[in-house]
Amino acid sequence: MDGRKRADLRPGLRVRVVQKQDQLSGKLTEGIVLKILTNSSTHPHGIKVMLGDGTVGRVKEIVDK
Repeated sequence: MDGRKRADLRPGLRVRVVQKQDQLSGKLTEGIVLKILTNSSTHPHGIKVMLGDGTVGRVKEIVDK
């Protein structure tokens, strides 16, 4: 499942995000959602979240539901 719908995400989910500096390489960072930062219900590049360690990125994959 991808991370383009805000309704699919909630704090506590394990996800993989792409950080701004990794967009060209496509490197993904895995972590637990702390906060959802995007206010709109959908976003074509993924919903922006903050992970538990403070990393901010757009969700590319939801690891577990």
